[in-house]
Amino acid sequence: MDALDFLKQSDGVGKFIAVLLLLMSIASWVVIFWKAWVIKRAVPDVAKSVASFWQAADVSQGRGSVAALDREQLVLPLIDAAQVNATGTLAGAGDKAQQLTRLLRDALHGVLLKLQFGQVLLATVGSTAPFVGLLGTVWGIYHALVGLVGAGQVTIDKIAGPVGEALIMTAAGLAVAIPAVLAYNLFGRYIGRIEADLEGFARDLRELLAHHAIPAN
Repeated sequence: MDALDFLKQSDGVGKFIAVLLLLMSIASWVVIFWKAWVIKRAVPDVAKSVASFWQAADVSQGRGSVAALDREQLVLPLIDAAQVNATGTLAGAGDKAQQLTRLLRDALHGVLLKLQFGQVLLATVGSTAPFVGLLGTVWGIYHALVGLVGAGQVTIDKIAGPVGEALIMTAAGLAVAIPAVLAYNLFGRYIGRIEADLEGFARDLRELLAHHAIPAN
């Protein structure tokens, strides 16, 4: 009830800060659950897809096996990009190895952007939420003191309640920031692992196809 009373007594600025923290928390938890789902599927899928591809008799068969395993579409775009025929354009003016390097690099960037999506939001929430909560505390204390001064005699017991309630904003900021920071660090480790696997696969795929004819789509 103290927190609710504090919010009811807050002015527009205090309420805005509280709503902002709530929105930051909701956004970060939505991203956390979504990324946890994606990474939980991606980690085993990438390993299985790469292993299945190299067990296939040819690229076409390998692509088919990968399509059945790659639920998050992380390996398949690399295979498809490596089979693009850019003949007749500037992109196809170089030798085969250069073409493959460019095509695989662009496809890899697109895949990694998908994996990294949401990391910026988690980093932003984790780094700014404590300061937003601190701002709410400072503003709440100021607002409470102004109200007490206007009420007449000021005593410690009258100050302790409003100031303690204002400190709730600092705790709220930390409660919003801590899950975002932990998730950002944990997801970063898994993303780095997936990224290394994809880069290794792209490099091996380039070496394979640089010495064979690339079929047109």
